[in-house]
Amino acid sequence: MTPLVVGIAGGSGSGKTTVTQAIIAAVGPAQVALLQQDSYYRDFGDLSPEARLAINWDHPNALEDELLIAHLGALRAGHAVAVPRYDFRSYHRLPETVSVAPRPIIIVEGILILVERDLRDLMDIRVFVDIDADVRFVRRLERDLRERGRAVESVIQQYLATVRPMHLEFVEPSKRYADVIVPQGGHNRVAIDMLVARVQASLRAGEGG
Repeated sequence: MTPLVVGIAGGSGSGKTTVTQAIIAAVGPAQVALLQQDSYYRDFGDLSPEARLAINWDHPNALEDELLIAHLGALRAGHAVAVPRYDFRSYHRLPETVSVAPRPIIIVEGILILVERDLRDLMDIRVFVDIDADVRFVRRLERDLRERGRAVESVIQQYLATVRPMHLEFVEPSKRYADVIVPQGGHNRVAIDMLVARVQASLRAGEGG
């Protein structure tokens, strides 16, 4: 059986995780292998804290897409992969990895997954989750304060300096490569239900792309 690969892209705070979790809940966790692009940030552990703060984390060059592509190819071929773990508080990759086994459904989630041609060419369904910029910013602010130990001023500065410009330069234009656009983020139940139905149909048919 060839796995069905679903790519879920969209800006930071757009609702990608909500859409991903809706698919997983519908088909069951045992059917899904999840690769999150956030796990594939390059290891800048040898840089000083000051130098790390100067890195543009929203530019494609900050991500090790070649490793993500290799892992996706391995899963498609039926092999388990060791996914990196990234510590966003200290800005470096942890020594421990997470084993991800091949499954009938592979979901790749991340803001820039449709930017890299070699990556999107491995996907059977390309999804872009879309929502207004002010909603995305508020969600990102809440997440960074709650989960990543950031200060309000730091989040705002980063948003203005890199997040918004990189969204306009890379993320928004990648929408053209999407097969499905989900407006209203994770709150569009009609679009999510249609996407879930497509994934369930693939499982019943026993084949992917």
